[in-house]
Amino acid sequence: MIDLMAVQTALEQVLDPEIGIDVVNLGLIYAMEEQPDQTLRIAMTMTTPGCPAHDSLSYAVQCAAEQVPGVNAVQVEVVWNPPWTPERMSDFAKERLAW
Repeated sequence: MIDLMAVQTALEQVLDPEIGIDVVNLGLIYAMEEQPDQTLRIAMTMTTPGCPAHDSLSYAVQCAAEQVPGVNAVQVEVVWNPPWTPERMSDFAKERLAW
């Protein structure tokens, strides 16, 4: 069984290179689901469809999640619906960005 809290902690180390805040607090992680074969599926989004960090950010999420014990493989899917809005950010992120 995959410890999803450990995965979340690992993903908190993945920073958006343009904003400098992690993908969890930005609200970019929409879902994490363990598959029967201990593959972890992560649905995430970007702040904008034209995000220049699209590939590097999704790859960084994959690499961070793969480091968590019990995770055999990671599939990251970038989704656009629902679209990201600033309301998805945590209070921490809003405070850091003076939102």
